Amino acid sequence: MMLELLIGLCLLGAFVVFVLPDEYAPKAALGISLAPLAVALYMYSQFDGAGNALLGGDIAFESQYAWLTLGRYDVTWHMGLDGISMPLVVLSALLTTLAILASWTPIDERHSQFYGLMLFMEAALIGVFGALDFLVWFVFWEAVLVPMYFLIGVWGGARRKYAAIKFFVYTNIASIVMFIGFFGLVFGLGDSISSLDLPAIAQALRADELGSLGLLSAGQVATLAFVAMFIGFAVKVPVVPFHTWLPDAHVEAPTPASVMLAGVLLKMGTYALLRFNFTMLPEQAAALAVPIALLGVISIIYGALLALAQSDLKRIVAYSSVSSMGYVTLGLVAYTLYGVGGATFQMVSHGLISGLLFACVGVIYNTTHTRTVGDMSGLADKMPVTVGAFIAGAFAYMGLPLMAGFAAEFFVFVGSFGAAFAGAPIFTAVAMFGIVIVAGYLLWSMQRTLFGPFRSETDYEVVPAAVHDVVPLLVLIAFIIALGTFPYDLAFDMILDATEPVLETGGEVAATYGGVP
Repeated sequence: MMLELLIGLCLLGAFVVFVLPDEYAPKAALGISLAPLAVALYMYSQFDGAGNALLGGDIAFESQYAWLTLGRYDVTWHMGLDGISMPLVVLSALLTTLAILASWTPIDERHSQFYGLMLFMEAALIGVFGALDFLVWFVFWEAVLVPMYFLIGVWGGARRKYAAIKFFVYTNIASIVMFIGFFGLVFGLGDSISSLDLPAIAQALRADELGSLGLLSAGQVATLAFVAMFIGFAVKVPVVPFHTWLPDAHVEAPTPASVMLAGVLLKMGTYALLRFNFTMLPEQAAALAVPIALLGVISIIYGALLALAQSDLKRIVAYSSVSSMGYVTLGLVAYTLYGVGGATFQMVSHGLISGLLFACVGVIYNTTHTRTVGDMSGLADKMPVTVGAFIAGAFAYMGLPLMAGFAAEFFVFVGSFGAAFAGAPIFTAVAMFGIVIVAGYLLWSMQRTLFGPFRSETDYEVVPAAVHDVVPLLVLIAFIIALGTFPYDLAFDMILDATEPVLETGGEVAATYGGVP
């Protein structure tokens, strides 16, 4: 019942904050958010799961109760965690608390609604990573869209309505496409399953129980379902060319929403790709490996080049997220132990680093009232702590050793270089070149804004950031360094334990497709 407690605390907290007067909401939300964070850290310390939750592993904090019947399919409230989902639950709780703290300066109206939505979104995110029944998972998946839509549309910038509607339309259509693909699999399994339980469906697909559907053979059903689910999840990641909603959403969103969007919401897409596409349909992943790897590499290089061409600090970080998430896609499609494990580690690493950079940009904007690189210089002398945090985040993005970004990218490169699909070493080499471009645009933007003589094109006085603005930055840096210094002890061992069965139970597919460490 620990997951239910976690979700219940968030929902109850959201309701309490929502009905509180505005003046009490910020501190109440922060205090309430510490409760689920404490529970999540306690669950992490007590985690005793083994293997993969969808492939017969021992599920931690598992609960399962009958809920309702849809036709001949039973729907159960089935929740639980394995080594893939546990780190993402902790990441969700941590970033929510830090994003709430970082909201105290920029959010100056409708406090109750804003913080209530943040806590509601935390509940939905934990539900996404903890649900093991498709319908329950889908309810949480869609529930995440609602608070983010309002956070962008109500508290965002000048083009907030356009950005919010674009975000909602893109992700909602993607959900429909994914839904159709998944139910193609369910109908194709016929009498092999009687529920929407994800472990049951995954193991039935692994046992080759998928049958024909109408005029389509079993193989065609699997391929079409794989493509539909991939498109649906790729929009959320986002993978080029499905990425165009992301920069608008980030630029218009308030800083706390950007922290959650880059830090956790994008991970929903890659988490779902791993759970659905690469766990349930390994043969289709093998057959489509080259085009998927190509999309991953294009995302890395194209996203980095777009970031290089921007003059808005927030837009630079937004496009860099497109590039970084390409590494996750490349690691997953490598279908090797270090590839899949490294991709999962990169989800956590990128969540921390992108959250740090967006938080830094938010603090800089709160102080200077501009994000344009050409309008600022010499900020290092005026706000040294914030600038130091920005530099730390930038070097973590570039893959500085002993920081989380280095470990994540190293694992991905080792895994993808040894993959068995055609051209894997070439794809990996090109992807590694993306780090050079990342270094280019981050160093350029830092040199222009942070160093040299002080200059600001705005009339605002530049003062050191407040304590509540700085604390989230320091906490994120601590986690980034800890994860980069002790990657195995803190997360990677747990992740490998859950990702290895994805390859092992692939049997012949894994053996011929590079399912080796």
